[in-house]
Amino acid sequence: MTTTVNPVLGVAPAAPAEAAAHFRAGLAFHTDVSDVAAALGAGGDPGFVLVDSRSTEAWDQGHIPGALHLPTALVPEQAGRLLDRSVPVVTYCWGPGCNGAARAALALAELGYRVKEMLGGFEYWVREGLAFETWQGRERRAPDPLTAPVDAGDCGC
Repeated sequence: MTTTVNPVLGVAPAAPAEAAAHFRAGLAFHTDVSDVAAALGAGGDPGFVLVDSRSTEAWDQGHIPGALHLPTALVPEQAGRLLDRSVPVVTYCWGPGCNGAARAALALAELGYRVKEMLGGFEYWVREGLAFETWQGRERRAPDPLTAPVDAGDCGC
């Protein structure tokens, strides 16, 4: 009997302990829109500073309420003036197709900050129907049912 190996199992899954270490490490570096929204919406100090690493033009198109605008290119010269090294930082950029948040997180980590990247970025914040700000005030769009299931309250994960 011939056994056919499919593309999923062509490389065997890691041992459970290795997989746990890998995923635990990933959670040390990343958070998501739902978790950030929950922390910001709980009232009081969320325990981190949310940093929008996009350009001024992108910031003006819309940003997460309460975020600090610090474009990636300006991190080395402005982070020390704007951020407290004792407070963790969460970075975001446009969305999954943008690595600006990762580049900002790297720059901040190299300066001695504890940092995570918010997966999904501003795109998924808006797609989940969460409020955002522009120079004209607060806005909110209808949730995209593919990213924010009706009545789920979070990603349903």
